[in-house]
Amino acid sequence: MTAPGLLGPVHLVGIGGIHMSAIAILLLERGVPVTGSDLRRSHLTDDLERRGARVFEGHAAANVPPETELVVTTAAARPDNPELVEAHRRGIPVLLRAEMVARLLEGRRLVAVAGSHGKTTTSSLIAVILARAGRQPMYLLGGECPDLGGHAAWGAGDVAVVEADEYRRAFLEYTPDIAVVTTVEPDHLDDFGTPEAYVEAFVAFGRRVRPGGLLLACADDPGARFVSDVLGDEPLRHETYGTEGTRYWRADAIELSPAGGRFTLERGGTPLGTLEVRVPGIHFVRNATAAAAVALHLGVPFDAVREAVAAFRGARRRFEHVGEARGITVMDDYAHHPTEVRALVASARAAFPGRRLIGIYQPHTYSRIAYLWDEWLPCFAGLDALVVVETYAAREAPEAGRSAADLAAAITEPPARYAADFDAAVRLALEIARPGDVVFTIGAGDVNEVGPRLLEALR
Repeated sequence: MTAPGLLGPVHLVGIGGIHMSAIAILLLERGVPVTGSDLRRSHLTDDLERRGARVFEGHAAANVPPETELVVTTAAARPDNPELVEAHRRGIPVLLRAEMVARLLEGRRLVAVAGSHGKTTTSSLIAVILARAGRQPMYLLGGECPDLGGHAAWGAGDVAVVEADEYRRAFLEYTPDIAVVTTVEPDHLDDFGTPEAYVEAFVAFGRRVRPGGLLLACADDPGARFVSDVLGDEPLRHETYGTEGTRYWRADAIELSPAGGRFTLERGGTPLGTLEVRVPGIHFVRNATAAAAVALHLGVPFDAVREAVAAFRGARRRFEHVGEARGITVMDDYAHHPTEVRALVASARAAFPGRRLIGIYQPHTYSRIAYLWDEWLPCFAGLDALVVVETYAAREAPEAGRSAADLAAAITEPPARYAADFDAAVRLALEIARPGDVVFTIGAGDVNEVGPRLLEALR
C-alpha cells in the first residue's frame, strides 16, 4: 500500500513527540522525504535522523525547506510558531497531527483504542498479537513497545491499530471499525474545561464507529460504562469486557503474582482458555482481556493470542526496569494522573513485597496539578518516601495552575521533598535510598532521565 495523497517532502512541527515521530516513521518507510523541528533533541529524533529525516533543534522559519509540500503540526504548537507562520505565508497546506494520521489510515480496517488510562498498553498488545500472528498491521502507538521494536510501522496488512488520543479531541478524526474505550476519567481540563465536556468527547468518539462496527467498553470502569450506555441506540455492536459481574468478555479465575499472573478468558459466559501474563496488576488483566477480544474479532486463533499475550513485556515506561546498583532497584513508569499513580503503587507493593518504595515524581503541567489537587494529595500513600521534581510544563506557563513545590509541601503521606531540577532529585534520592529499596521515577515528562543518572551516581 502507498501513502495516500503524499507525493513530496513533509515538514513536521514538533517531530520529537511520540505521536509526531510515529508519523515521520510511516512517511520515511514510504520513501517520503521528511524534515522536522522540536525544542530539543531526544532518542526519538536521533532515531529519525538514522532513518533519513533532517531534524532541527528549535523553531525557525528557515527550518521549512523550500521544496516542502505539506506541514504537519502538533496540537501543542501555538499559532505564532514561526514555522507555521512561514507555511501560511508560502501557501503550504498545514494539517494537525490527527488529520495527518487519518489520511495515512485510508484504506485500512481501523482499530482505535481510546481511554484516560491503559490505551498505550492495550493498543501495543493488540499490535503485538496481530504481528506475531502474521497479520503485518500498521500501528501508531503512544509509547515505544519493546516487542515491536518501536511505536510505528507501515505494515503490509489490511488492519491499522492506533492509540486514539483525546487531547484537543484528536480521536474525532478517526472512523474506527473497532473502537476500544478502556477508561473515562476527566483529564486535560485545561483543554476540555469541564468533566462533562470531557465525557461528551468520548461519546462523540463512540459515534465515529462505522455503522455495524464494534464498540468494546470496559464495564468495570464507570466512565467507560456510561459512554457505552449512552450509545446504546447507535447502529453499532456493543460488547463489554472486564473482571466484575456479567461481562461479555470476562477475565475469570484471576491469579496475580509479582511477575504477572494468569486468568481464564470467557466470551459470553463460555471459557475459551487460560492466558498467562508477564505484566503485574489487575489493570493489565483488563487491558489483556480487551486486546484478546479485538484479536479474536479479527480472526486471530486463540492459541496465537495466548502465545502473544504470554510473551508481551509491556510498553516502554510502563513499570519498566531501568537497572540496579548497590542493591537499589530503579524502575520507571509513565503514570501522570492520580488514578494511574494509585495503580502503580498497588502493583509495586505486589511486585516488591517487604521492600521500601521511593517515588521521584514529576508533575505534568501546572493545570493538572491544580484541577486534580484533592486527588494528588492522597494518591502516593503506600510509598515510603517521595521526591517531587519541578513540573514538566509542556505547553503551559506557571500561571496556568499550581507548582510542584506547592504539591510537595502539601503531601503528608509519605513525607515529600521538593527538587528544583534533576540533579537535586538525584542528590535527594542518594540521601534517602539504601540497599534493598526500589526507586520509581514517575511521570509523563522527561523524568525518566533521572533513573540512569541515579544509577550512574550509585555506581
